[in-house]
Amino acid sequence: MKKILIIEDDLLISSLVQFRLKKDGYETHLVKDGNEGIKAIEDLNPDLIITDVMMPFRSGIEIIHHAKKSKPDTPIIVLSSLGEEEEVVLEAFNLGVSDFVPKPFNPNELAIRVKRVLS
Repeated sequence: MKKILIIEDDLLISSLVQFRLKKDGYETHLVKDGNEGIKAIEDLNPDLIITDVMMPFRSGIEIIHHAKKSKPDTPIIVLSSLGEEEEVVLEAFNLGVSDFVPKPFNPNELAIRVKRVLS
């Protein structure tokens, strides 16, 4: 069973993502801020990381930096609100993220992207 780490401070979004991915048979782990996210990357060794950009304590960009140093082969999908700086999204891709999903999003579309990234 593939293990997915969801790093998202919006409880509604994280619960929705978790519900949809569990339905597809993935093992999911939720954390609500950047500090917990970095710890979870080390503790869980996930097969995929889904992270928001704007979060408490550490940004998604810091999480991506950390993940790419410690687990360079782990794919990352970034969730971000429409209207967030294009430079941030560009930086995320330059750091090696696998995909970007703008909020609001359709959970089924995210599930398709997850399946594609993990295949």
